[in-house]
Order: sequence, then C-alpha cells, then structure tokens
Amino acid sequence: MQTTMMDVGLSLNGLLERAGRTFSAQQIVSRLPDKSLRTHTYAQWHRRTRALASVLQRLGLQPGDVVATLCWNHHVHLEAYFGIPAAGGVMHTLNLRLPPGEIGAIAADAGDRFLIVDDILWPLAQQVMAHHRFERVIVFPFSGAPVPEGCDDYEALLDAADPDGFAFVPHDEHAPVSMCHTSGTTGSAKGVVYSHRSTVLHALVGCMGDHWGLKNTDVLLPVAPMFHANAWGTPYGAIMAGTRLVFPGPHLHADDLLDLMQLEPPTLALGVPTIWLTMIQAYERALTEQPGRWTMPQGLRSLVGGAAVPESLIRAFDRHGVWLQQGWGMTETSPLATVSYPRVELQGAGADERYRRAAMAGVTVPLVDLRLRDDEGADVPHDGRSMGEIQVRGPFITGAYHGVGSPADKFTPDGWLRTGDVATLDDLGFLRITDRSKDLIKSGGEWISSVDLENALMSHPAVAEAAVIAIPDERWSERPLACLVLKPGEGGVEPEAMREHLMAAGFAKWQCPDRYEIIDAIPRTSTGKFWKLKLRERFTR
Repeated sequence: MQTTMMDVGLSLNGLLERAGRTFSAQQIVSRLPDKSLRTHTYAQWHRRTRALASVLQRLGLQPGDVVATLCWNHHVHLEAYFGIPAAGGVMHTLNLRLPPGEIGAIAADAGDRFLIVDDILWPLAQQVMAHHRFERVIVFPFSGAPVPEGCDDYEALLDAADPDGFAFVPHDEHAPVSMCHTSGTTGSAKGVVYSHRSTVLHALVGCMGDHWGLKNTDVLLPVAPMFHANAWGTPYGAIMAGTRLVFPGPHLHADDLLDLMQLEPPTLALGVPTIWLTMIQAYERALTEQPGRWTMPQGLRSLVGGAAVPESLIRAFDRHGVWLQQGWGMTETSPLATVSYPRVELQGAGADERYRRAAMAGVTVPLVDLRLRDDEGADVPHDGRSMGEIQVRGPFITGAYHGVGSPADKFTPDGWLRTGDVATLDDLGFLRITDRSKDLIKSGGEWISSVDLENALMSHPAVAEAAVIAIPDERWSERPLACLVLKPGEGGVEPEAMREHLMAAGFAKWQCPDRYEIIDAIPRTSTGKFWKLKLRERFTR
C-alpha cells in the first residue's frame, strides 16, 4: 500500500505568508535605544520582510550565501529571521558579547558575505571587520543616527524595494535557513546549521501546551538574545501562532525589563536565570523602597534555560504569582530538548515536591530521543540516582558541525549527539543535570572555555601552571575561579593585573575570573591530567 498524503515540504515561507495574511492586525513592539516603543502590525512586518528579501536578491545574494546579523532583539532582527531565508540565504547570528576577534573568526568560518548591523553596534562592527571582510554592510538606523559612510541604509533599501514583485527562491525542505555557533571543549567555535524542516518541526513542538504553549492571545517577551540559538526558536513559534511580540532592544537591566512589563505586560517571557535573579531582587527591593512602582503581570509564565535554575528562585517568583518553567537544550538541539511541566501523576503531590520537580531539567519533548550512557557506553538505569552522559537524536538535532563533520568525541558511531552533560533520569522521565563531563563554564547563559583561560594565564611571566574551574555563583550561576601555581621566586599576582593580561589576550571582561587562588601544585590523575574534581571539592565547599 502507498500513502495518499501530499508530499509538501516544510518551509518558513509558508509561516511568513500565513502570518501576514491571517494575523495582519497583530502587533510587534520594539523598544528603541531611547526607550520609546515602535509598533508594527504583522501586515507591515510581512511587507518589510518581503522587501528585505527583494533587496538581498538585488544585491547579488545567491542560494546558500550567508548573511550575518549583529543585532539586538527588535523587529528588524525578526525581519532577517524570515527575509534572509526567503531570498535563499542563510541567516548567521553573531554573538555581540564575544571579543571582536572571536566574532570575526566565527564570521570567517561561516563565510559571511553580508552583514546587517544596528547603528549602536557600529563601533563593535568596525573592530570585527578588522578580522573579517564583509562584501556589503547594511546598517539599521536603530537610534536614528546617520548611517556611516560606505554602508547601506537598511530603511532606505527597504523603501526602494518592490515587495509585491518579489518571488520566493525555490528550495528543498532540507535547505539551510540559519546558523549559530557554539563552543567546544577547547573553546573553538563550531557552526550548527538549521534547515526549513528542522526549524518548522521545532516550532511545532515548542508551541505545544506543556512547552511554550503559545497562542494568538499571548504576549511574548523574548529576553533571551536572538543570537542565542535563535532566541530558543520562540520567534518562529510566535509567528506560527500569531502571538504579539514585545522586543526589549538593548535594555536588559532588571529595572528596564520591569518598566517594560508595566507598559506591555507579557504572558510568556524567556531568559537565562541571571535575568530572573536580578529581576526578583529589584522587584522585592522596590516593594519596601518604592511601593507601587511595579506589579508582576498576572498569569506570567517564564521559560528559563541556559543554566540550572535554583529551586529558591522558583519559590521566590511563585510568591509573586509568576511560575518559572525550566527547559534544557543546546545550540545543537535547536535548542528545546526537555521541559519541566506538571504531570498528572504528581497532581496530589505537595508543594515541596512540585518545586523539586520544577528545579529539574524536565521531560523529553516529542521527536527527541534521549538516553544516558556510562563511560563504557552502557545504558544507565532510570532510577533517579544513576548518572550518565546525555545523548540525543532527532529531526531538529544536529548530526554534524559546519566544516567539521561529526567528530567521534561529539557523536556516537550509531549517530547520537554526545552532549557532554551528565544527568540522572527517574521513572517519570524527569531529567536532572548533575555535572558536565567537560570543563566549560556557563556564566549567565554564556560559555567560557577553561582551557583557553588556562592557556592565556600560563602565558603570564609569573605563572607556571593554571587550572580554571567553575564555582557556583548566586547571580551568574557559575563563575570561573583560577588556581595558579607561581614560578619560583614569584611572590604573588594582583587580580586586576591578571584581568588586564587576559583582556590583552582577547578575552572579554565578563569571561575573566573574579577570583584567583595561589596553590602549591595542581592535583593530577594517574594519566597526568589536571584533576579538577579535587579542586572543585576544595574551593566550592
């Protein structure tokens, strides 16, 4: 027997056209650098997005060419999400928080031809361009300042375009639409390339009721950067559901976000734990110092990811009527892989059990297969105690890295992604992250390579050896601590001098350790490797 179903490929273009036609009156709100709000309807966004696609084609974009974005969260970045693939290109989001040299190296690795950049990020873009040459630079006048000489004005290009005459570039559902870079164990950037098919499937799964649960009546506030795994894929889900979108622009301070929530109350917001920690601190401080300044939006849910969410933070928000919902994933998983949500089996459970479950990484989402394997490659029992490395596979999980392929340390012989995270699974399928098999440090949702820091620290004339570990931090989840063995005759080092040394080596200030410990020797395993477990036991008690 043969199927009778139509063979119609999945495409972001269908989401774009449906949104403009079906949800034409829905709105997209962007906060500008001066904190004013700019509003577009879906119909306007649809027309502007088609205009962008038309412009890119006129400038010579060919199918498969890469267009980089160096932008905050706003309507133009959303136009790029759909307009670049509509023209046949691949959107490559650049992480503006990285050092310029690293951003340039990532752009070179992707082969970025064009760059779309916010005018307020022009100084950073100039530094990046010292490391990678873009054929065309298009500046969005986000603040309204004049566009730099030699660059194209984004708004002027759109004004001169013909969105009605634009024709979508034919494509296969497996054609690439976007690219994000992640860091490996040595800190080297690796590109993950998403397809039309993977992105649509991820959005469908994300929109399910126990996950994002996005509806046409919702208001989504993506605090997670649009250069972080495509804001966790939620902009695609919002366009699919016809959800009102509120973009915070560059204003991510807790006070600014709380002010924005008074003007545009969200029903779903998302961001890393650091955002919510600073927000609850500001909110509770204002309750005594400035009563009535802020109220928490009624019925607000917050999707939190990028790092483990402390149970105390979940409890704190719940006291004010806001529920933090934790998820786990990676750039490689698009990123949604697990979500913690209420289960029918736990309806009679007490509050403590409810909070305990909420602090876990949650349950695997549909279409994602997950298993735990020990060091010998054997399956780990789902008893809530036995630990193993998380391995995943699925239609929106990468099977290779751009230009690298599928290295054995990241993929198993039977095709599963090795995540490097260590966890337990219980009989209800709840995943609890316990450790990382690698030594990357995740601070405020951003990866920091301990190996790169160690190499730079050991280039200091006073340092003989250096080992960097992650230590818990109330605000940032984790921060790097550097353990140094000094050369004979060296009396000590000043933290500020070490920070300057690291920044001169290309590290951003936030990547530098806050704390340095001078020790006699770094413990080693029997094979001579740094035994960081012993350092963590010593310095994280």
